[in-house]
Amino acid sequence: MSQAKTLSPGKGIRSSVVINLIRTLTMTILSFITFPYVTRALGDEVFGLYTWANAFVYYFLILAKISIPNIAIRECAKVKDDKEALSRKAQQFFLIQGITTLLSFGLLCSLAWTVPSLRENNTLIFILSINFLAGVFSFEWIYIALEKHFYITFRSITLIALSAMMTFLFITPTAYPLNEVYVYALITISVTVFTSIINCILLPRHISFKVKGPYEWKGLFKPLFVIFLISLALTLYNQTDEFILGFLDPSKAAVGAYSVGVKGIDIVITLITSLYAVFMPRATYYYEKEDKRFYRNLLRYSFNIVFFISIPAIATMTAMSGTITSLISGSSASGQYRYADVVLMILSVMMLTYSIGDSIYTEILLPQKKEKVYLIAMAVGVACNVGLSFLLAFTAFKNDPILGVAIATGSTDVVLAIFLMLKTKEYSLEAIWNLNNLKIFISGVLIFLFCFFVCPLIIKALPFNGDSFVYAELIGLVATTLAAGIIYCGTLLLFKEKLVSSFTPKRRKEREAEENA
Repeated sequence: MSQAKTLSPGKGIRSSVVINLIRTLTMTILSFITFPYVTRALGDEVFGLYTWANAFVYYFLILAKISIPNIAIRECAKVKDDKEALSRKAQQFFLIQGITTLLSFGLLCSLAWTVPSLRENNTLIFILSINFLAGVFSFEWIYIALEKHFYITFRSITLIALSAMMTFLFITPTAYPLNEVYVYALITISVTVFTSIINCILLPRHISFKVKGPYEWKGLFKPLFVIFLISLALTLYNQTDEFILGFLDPSKAAVGAYSVGVKGIDIVITLITSLYAVFMPRATYYYEKEDKRFYRNLLRYSFNIVFFISIPAIATMTAMSGTITSLISGSSASGQYRYADVVLMILSVMMLTYSIGDSIYTEILLPQKKEKVYLIAMAVGVACNVGLSFLLAFTAFKNDPILGVAIATGSTDVVLAIFLMLKTKEYSLEAIWNLNNLKIFISGVLIFLFCFFVCPLIIKALPFNGDSFVYAELIGLVATTLAAGIIYCGTLLLFKEKLVSSFTPKRRKEREAEENA
């Protein structure tokens, strides 16, 4: 077998990328379908309360996991062909996670019963905490390590679809939305509960829980501790903005508006960062080789995908932010969910900067065993985000703290991305700053201008008014997005951008010839 065939991305990585994108995209679309309905049914204050409570519980989810899934995937993948060794690894990680989950839940309970602002909402908090209690029994890391991609995709999509159906069936607009929020919380945690049940039923096919031989603990806790600190810092970084807003605005309306603004952004970031499962193992393998050409090629391919997805998302969402947030929330910018459209515009850049930072961490720092650089960056990022959020909220944006928090979060993320690029410039700069990504950026500017001017014209031209105006917005948004997609891909094809041109018949034949060589 030739070296080119062994080390090039090839069919394996492309098919894995496609499967992960299909699963993540389908799940996020199904989730996104229910989101506008829920925001309307609950209202900004009650939905903000749910978001705030969920952010609080999420901290303890991270404490419960202490990054065990990341280490477990790596360790289980090494012995996946040895059922006895795999079973021993699974038992070992299950015991650790069981202990940490009980400790984390105990800490959550103590805070939920003692802190006044938490005690008022401890029923909702306890319902949401079932999510990580049930997660102990999911063993999802086993199925990832065994590369059961089809099973994971089919199960995940099915359960999310059932959750969406239950949302429409059991969540109804009412004069007492506080009652509905408990039902919604039960529906959201049902995905994890059913995942754990199904995974446990199928688990005996892959591992045994019969104890054979002693467990090997040496060398396990140090990497767990470092990556746990990274996960904790990352969680604080990702969740702090909404949690801060919950304290700045007792009504939680600002949290609801903020959630509406970042919903689309979260979807795109989730879509891109989900590819770490494909690129991280391959990047680690390539980096270990003396010849780094294929490692650099993989990085260019990975960051090409980051730009290809994030740039048009930034362009379309900023150009049509008012229409998007209005459709999600069922409210204009001056009504409920006030400033949601501005939050979307301010934070849209994170679709690129956050994805770049995550790719640098999983594809450059981890393979080089320099994860401490990322830990320091995230720790400083959390401190800057919190400090700047409070500073802006109490000074320049006293009346609208949501804007201060959004500006603090967005600017901090830009600075972190620049810092990480400079720390890894040997590999990251050439993968990010190149002619191919410039072509994508220029195409993004073109579709921004198209969406900004054309979408309002389409909406105005449609024969809808009054309560039916939402249909005009929906049709205008969909029509403009589809047209923008055609313009975007057409422009990239004209520019001979690598990712798009690779799907042309000529380039596809060349690629197949390379892979079969």
